[in-house]
Amino acid sequence: MISEHLIIAPILIPFVVGALMLLYDDRQRQAKFWLSLISVAAQLLIAVELVVRAKTGGDISDAEGISFYLLGDWSAPFGIVLVLDRLAAMMLVLTALLAIPSLVYAGAGWARQGPHYYSLFQFLLVGLNGAFLTGDIFNLFVFFEILLAASYGLLLHGSGQLRVRAGLHYIAINLAASLLFLIGVSLIYGVSGTLNMAHLANLVSSMPGEDRPLLHAGVAILAVAFLVKAGSWPLNFWLPTAYMAAAAPVGAMFAIMTKVGVYAILRLAMLLFGETGGASAGFGAGILIVLGMITVLSGLLGILASQGLGRMAAHSVLISSGTVLGITGFALAGGGEAMLSGALYYLVGSVLATGALFLLIEPMNREDGGIAAMLALTADAYGIDEAELDEVPDIGLAIPATMTVLGLCFALCVLMLAGLPPLPGFIGKIAMIQPLIAQTALPAGLAWAFIALLILSGFATLIGMARIGIQTFWANDVPLPRVLALEIAPVIALLVVLSLIGFRAEAMLRYTTGTAHALHDTAAYAYGVFATPRAADRPDAAEDQP
Repeated sequence: MISEHLIIAPILIPFVVGALMLLYDDRQRQAKFWLSLISVAAQLLIAVELVVRAKTGGDISDAEGISFYLLGDWSAPFGIVLVLDRLAAMMLVLTALLAIPSLVYAGAGWARQGPHYYSLFQFLLVGLNGAFLTGDIFNLFVFFEILLAASYGLLLHGSGQLRVRAGLHYIAINLAASLLFLIGVSLIYGVSGTLNMAHLANLVSSMPGEDRPLLHAGVAILAVAFLVKAGSWPLNFWLPTAYMAAAAPVGAMFAIMTKVGVYAILRLAMLLFGETGGASAGFGAGILIVLGMITVLSGLLGILASQGLGRMAAHSVLISSGTVLGITGFALAGGGEAMLSGALYYLVGSVLATGALFLLIEPMNREDGGIAAMLALTADAYGIDEAELDEVPDIGLAIPATMTVLGLCFALCVLMLAGLPPLPGFIGKIAMIQPLIAQTALPAGLAWAFIALLILSGFATLIGMARIGIQTFWANDVPLPRVLALEIAPVIALLVVLSLIGFRAEAMLRYTTGTAHALHDTAAYAYGVFATPRAADRPDAAEDQP
């Protein structure tokens, strides 16, 4: 059945489309744009269908809401398995929701700064979607490298001294993290004989005492690699400059790249060191809490110290990552499902809001011709005849009430990131704070310190970004910027989605509550993989044969 193969579609579609576009001449940008847009729209539709399957169970499901796909029809743990559960489905939808506005924004002219933008964009989606779906640690490494390789090209897209310098730092740090990833994978495989996440979850509780320290060492080294990618303190010194230097649509997509590291930590921590982890239960929980708190602190101090919106947006990403990392530590230490549900809700809202903020950076600081001037500067760098460039779209060449529209969009982003009502930032923080107050698994002082940081981070965001807003919209005497409809429409679309998430907060929190429950119920994930029959062994296999 075709529906059985939907799980692999979010990986396969962008891979095929990205490879196909490499065959196109680089001047055929309109064709590439529409191919990319159709690809991402198809991914969104499939992701929504996978969310429905995750809520109700699928055709190949051994537990309600969890579906498994055996690549090559090899049974686990010998073959590669893709796993769809509520968390993976939610991240797929979030990726597609962010990708469509970023792609449309790039179509206004940003994709013309250099070659193969759309192919790199599709390969980035291959890595992101694959990382969320894979059930194997080594294949998680493979998808990490795919998305990182694509992100290297996207970060350097358009050249420029700042981008090249930031890009070299970004590449060096991530290559070092990849080396740590491989070392951690080697140690885990050496002590357990498997890299299948479900198999590891089954083995960890019964692992001999003499092997357990080596397993912990391997996971700790692996966690360092994930923390680098998640932007955790003190491994996040590279992130603000790199994210600030990226082109606006690239920075928007980078908002979810840090969440891949957070996702990996959350997934492995709950599988290996949750309540069923035996002697390893709760391993690393305290460290995650402390690192999360310090990351939030470094983010809020960075926002207060920053003088530009790009660096503030990057530090907002750090606050978001630190918040979810800290809550992961509380959940791992026995804090319950409610706070994790609130953190997942907050994660969705913060990713969309920071993505919208990155898209606003350039229009809010545009003083000298916008995209037309930018294209003129980059045409010579790539030996492109300016006459060969596609014409800038005529749709909304100068949107009416430009500063008013930009100001309202910026204000909504600030309200969301500051956690003020009635937007999802406020709802998510309340959903985390209430169970933190009631939790008894850890000293009350630690929980109250985390709550104080959540409130202070919102206050710092409000102060820092209000300062930028005053400088841009009230104290600026430069002429009105020229903003295309293709640039402002994606921002408005993201804010509309944020408003819907806030308006439908009860339904969204029900979904994240079910997701948190599934993360705590490791048996359904761990044993379901091994109970998944190969296609050749299913009763209906004979009927499918020609």
